[in-house]
Amino acid sequence: MFIFDAMSGNDLIYQIGVTLIKGVGAVNGKKLVAYCGSPEAVFKEGAAALSKIPGIGAAKVRLIRSQKVLQRAESEIEFITKYNIQPLFYTNPAYPSRLLNCEDGPLMLYYKGKAQMNTARTVAVVGTRRATNYGKAKCEEILSDLQTKNILVVSGLAYGIDSCAHRRSLELGINTIGVLGHGLDRIYPAQNKKLAGRMVDQGGLLTEFMSGTNPDRENFPKRNRIVAGMVDAVLVVESDRKGGALITAGIANSYNRDVFSVPGRVGDDNSRGCHFLIKTNRAALIENGNDLAYFMGWDDVKVEKKSQQELFVDLTSEEKLIMETIREYGELAIDQITLKTKLSTSKVAASLLNLEFEGLVKSLPGKLYAV
Repeated sequence: MFIFDAMSGNDLIYQIGVTLIKGVGAVNGKKLVAYCGSPEAVFKEGAAALSKIPGIGAAKVRLIRSQKVLQRAESEIEFITKYNIQPLFYTNPAYPSRLLNCEDGPLMLYYKGKAQMNTARTVAVVGTRRATNYGKAKCEEILSDLQTKNILVVSGLAYGIDSCAHRRSLELGINTIGVLGHGLDRIYPAQNKKLAGRMVDQGGLLTEFMSGTNPDRENFPKRNRIVAGMVDAVLVVESDRKGGALITAGIANSYNRDVFSVPGRVGDDNSRGCHFLIKTNRAALIENGNDLAYFMGWDDVKVEKKSQQELFVDLTSEEKLIMETIREYGELAIDQITLKTKLSTSKVAASLLNLEFEGLVKSLPGKLYAV
């Protein structure tokens, strides 16, 4: 059902209008709204006051004062009303809350679907358009492992791994959202039109682009920042050294999101990007969905606690010291453990790995460790 951003259509025209002011963008657009008090006030504020706002020069003031963008906004309202599309200004409670922590998160999103985007567990699954049978099989296997974790799966509705992630999610009854690099008046690639239609009923389609926007090359990195920003974790299944999946992973790192990567065969083009992420500590290696759930703290299985005597039976002195330190201080990062135990970083890393294998230490989001 179409919802007018919890506001009247009159407010909506100004919200869309702010996004259309040439050269303003998301960061300065939010500044404008904050300084003026509301989107409507942006267009009714005097030129002198507007020119004093940081990042807003005389040229932008003229564009704001011309009001021409409001005519385009009005036609967009007609489009979204006709096609039951929900506009989500960044102040709307239904706007993806994780994106609010990203400075360059879009001012406005357009959404067609039924899934709630602010679920407790959200993961992006991305990869190459030229997916191999191995990559597709791993993608399907990982999502099967996560079926009971009550997750929302986000991807870009592209060929290859993206399409595989959306399709498998639908098969498993997992809500899935496709983030588009164009307006909602079209589907690209066209072969995914049927898939997109199914997603509207079990997930949704999301974009920051207005109707009439073509799937131009420069739109996809913008799309990728939304994919990275609206999730808790990004999983790269297959990727060459360059491509959209690596861009998404890099943006996710900059947003302090957890990034995971599936290893492949050494020498394969589609493994080079994944191996690069792992080798440079930009992503954690996972082999299955249970690994991802463990890293994210989504594993709901309760482990039976061992007695202190049982706990230290086969541990080295360094491992015992690390266990005692974590137990004393609670959740700690590896550098904090190194500092408090006065052990070398390599010794701590090796000991933590062994303790994880033994199930005595748990790795948490944010590269923290706990017992």
